[in-house]
Amino acid sequence: MIRQPHTAAREVIVAKAIEEVASELRLVEVVDYVAYVRLEHFSTIADIVESAAELYFLPGTLSFGHGGEVRLGWSGEPEILLDMQLRPEGATVYFTLKLTDRQAAVVVNYVSFDQSCDDPAENTRLLEAALDAARLRKASPSGAAQDTLSAG
Repeated sequence: MIRQPHTAAREVIVAKAIEEVASELRLVEVVDYVAYVRLEHFSTIADIVESAAELYFLPGTLSFGHGGEVRLGWSGEPEILLDMQLRPEGATVYFTLKLTDRQAAVVVNYVSFDQSCDDPAENTRLLEAALDAARLRKASPSGAAQDTLSAG
């Protein structure tokens, strides 16, 4: 996939928006995620994501995209990759959330706007405003989240 120049800025916006949710998702034991993905119990992961998201977003804003992957070997730390969707009013973001032992990361795969502009920077601003409007409570200015969430 060819990455567009504005993707990195959108990944930062998405990462900041879901930072607290990612912290909640990392409370689930890694062996549970391994079992859910390997046994294709994706509805269980969807329930976990919905429960974590309801603390921070309006209903239906953040959801599990019904796909995932586990990278687990005899050495190295396990990685859980979850297909996710953000649907604030006016936009849809398809992304992958990577959960590891010490951090989480976001890779934006595709962003769709209900009414897009010709200027990608303006679309990025629209996405940021839509995500902010979809939050139940605003993130703390001090960035008090416990985990590190990165873009890309």
